[in-house]
Amino acid sequence: MLVPLDRPVLGLSVNARIVTGCVATLAFLLLLAFEPSKRRRVYVALAVPLAILVFAPINTSLALPHVLRLGIAFLAVVVIPPLILRDRSIITFKFWPERIDNVDVLYTLLSIPLAWGGFQLYFYLSPDVPYNWQLGATPDNTELFSLFMGINAVGIWDELFFINICYALLRSLFSYRTANLAQAVIYTSVLYDMAFSGWGPAFVYTLAITQGVMYERSKVLLWVLIVHLIVDYFLVQAIISHYYPQLSVWWHP
Repeated sequence: MLVPLDRPVLGLSVNARIVTGCVATLAFLLLLAFEPSKRRRVYVALAVPLAILVFAPINTSLALPHVLRLGIAFLAVVVIPPLILRDRSIITFKFWPERIDNVDVLYTLLSIPLAWGGFQLYFYLSPDVPYNWQLGATPDNTELFSLFMGINAVGIWDELFFINICYALLRSLFSYRTANLAQAVIYTSVLYDMAFSGWGPAFVYTLAITQGVMYERSKVLLWVLIVHLIVDYFLVQAIISHYYPQLSVWWHP
């Protein structure tokens, strides 16, 4: 799990976690040496972006220098794996489906009430989580616009990286279920590190699993992106409601 060095995890000290990470890395490199060259390339294509994310400044700051640094890291982990892999049949970046599946449409529609209810429950169980996104004492249009754009940009990146890259790479190595469970761990780890503390891992892991299921069915990005943007809309609404109860971003006719 990707975590800031100053955050206690499972009772391990900073030094203990560094040693543990180094041992795990060495074990990975040793095992990698015994893999066939094609599978080795896939593992490297997955390991390199994860290593980049370990050192990325993953948090919710809206300060321009931070946004630029994080943006460069996020862009790198999307661009580098296809360059390493050099196999367009695995990482496809395919957006539009060849046919519209009614099940995908139904799930997308169901995501609206599920996202709303999910955030109501999540922020009730973990009431401090909305304050992981820092806003001023009074509403500021520029700040709120930056919040909205930032959350949606990260949401799009989530699906490009965790599903279109991590899941696709793992799926080329393992069965569907194993690949989906594994990508959900990566998905949850990064978002926990960013802001989704408290009960966040339970909710994020559930979302990640369902996104993997949808991508496995459709093999395209359309549906997972739409669902994630729906989730992000309700996330923005929930954050703003906690800071400014009198303010709403609900759409009104």
